[in-house]
Amino acid sequence: MGCGSCSTGGGCTPNGCKSNGSCGTGGCQTMEVHDWLSNLDMPANYKPFQVTEIKFKGSRKEFFLNNDNIYLEIGELVAVEGPTGGFDVGHVSLTGELVRIQMKRRKTAMDQVTKKIYRKATEADVEKWNAAKGMEWETMHKARKLALDLRLQMKISDVDYQADKTKATFFYTADGRVDFRELIKKMAESFRIRIEMRQIGMRQEAGRLGGIGSCGRELCCSTWLTNFKTVSTAAARYQNLSLNTLKLAGQCGKLKCCLNYELDTYLDALKDIPDRIENLDTEAGYARHQKTDIFKKIMWFSYQGDENWIPVKAARVKEIMAMNKAGKKAPNLKEEAVQIAAPVVVEKSFDYENVVGQDSLTRLDERSRGKNNQNKNNNQKNNRSNNNQNRRDRVPAGDKNVGLNNRSQKPQQAGKAQPNGPRPQQQAVPKPQHINGPKPQNNKSKPQQQGPKPLAKADGEVSADGVKPEQSKNKSRNNRRKNNNRRNNNNGSENKPAAE
Repeated sequence: MGCGSCSTGGGCTPNGCKSNGSCGTGGCQTMEVHDWLSNLDMPANYKPFQVTEIKFKGSRKEFFLNNDNIYLEIGELVAVEGPTGGFDVGHVSLTGELVRIQMKRRKTAMDQVTKKIYRKATEADVEKWNAAKGMEWETMHKARKLALDLRLQMKISDVDYQADKTKATFFYTADGRVDFRELIKKMAESFRIRIEMRQIGMRQEAGRLGGIGSCGRELCCSTWLTNFKTVSTAAARYQNLSLNTLKLAGQCGKLKCCLNYELDTYLDALKDIPDRIENLDTEAGYARHQKTDIFKKIMWFSYQGDENWIPVKAARVKEIMAMNKAGKKAPNLKEEAVQIAAPVVVEKSFDYENVVGQDSLTRLDERSRGKNNQNKNNNQKNNRSNNNQNRRDRVPAGDKNVGLNNRSQKPQQAGKAQPNGPRPQQQAVPKPQHINGPKPQNNKSKPQQQGPKPLAKADGEVSADGVKPEQSKNKSRNNRRKNNNRRNNNNGSENKPAAE
């Protein structure tokens, strides 16, 4: 059910008014009770039942007297008498004859109900109540810090303020008894209110705090479960569940309450299945029990050295066990195996059509991969064209086969060249070629030879005829790259031309 103010149609904790079960509309309260007598017409001389059930924070519900016969509806906020004086504010959870039935269920006598309802909550009462609830979070953390300073083995899990801010109830969990007398003194000095300490169990703590279970739904103890029943590991054994504490334990650290939900159904089905199953003595040997399908009443057996399991009905297993007790051997179980039909896979038909054509989940990856490959190819083409253009710019138009001089070989000229001007056009003087030998130290002038400008190799040697050989193409390319790098690094430096 959903409240009428948030218009969600379901529980309004995550998407609606976010009041966490205290919105006052009666549609999304925690552990609410449906009044199935609300649509019935009461007799003319009917006198309404004077006791009303009021719900407070968490799962606390108490009975109050409505002596003034105030007309109340489920979900309304009312101001009631506090436990030790003052007033408190709560929601009306049940009215009418259902309260009488609820009192019988809880074994509460009429004489035990002494506190009464003052009035419907006014705006001032609601403001004080909201202010008191806003102090609970900060008070809980301060109390935890005080408990840590005193080194007390306890965990304060929740705080419940009274609406008039005169009393606060602290709920804590502990493994044993805790001496918190010193803690109460320090909390009374810091908070200036009456303190009540109440120890609760792990299940009650989970119910007060709430959470999401392994099933994906909100915890049962915080939504609808009102009482806790003991859960034992025998419930898991009857249901053929693996005894894994990580799967069987809930957020409270105890066994899950839902293990008891289907236990009665399993116990009824186990009546037709033998309890202690021993090895069956057959003509083919002893058959060992492997597993049991409780609701289908089929048991699987296997022979020693055979990996195939043989399904047999539970009624036939009882007959074979009776034959073995009488000293008779049963026939081979393979002759009495139950034919189990293979599961039929039904194709689901969806109520929509794929009109966009988005069939492949990796269509975007393939498209992006194709774009990346195209960009790589374009970048490679651009780099090749830029390299070719740089080569054409470096080689003169008159002689494209002539390479550039090495930067290490400085041209000799009588005068100085301009810093930023072009290099002087002079005829190069060829030097003798020294193969596999050191360069001579003397700088004697040689007769000039008319010819193209010699090429500079990687090791500083110049070919005799000045023509670039085919095998030195890679070396000349590397030299040109090195010359460009050096020219960029030495930009602005003066070149010293040598004398002729």
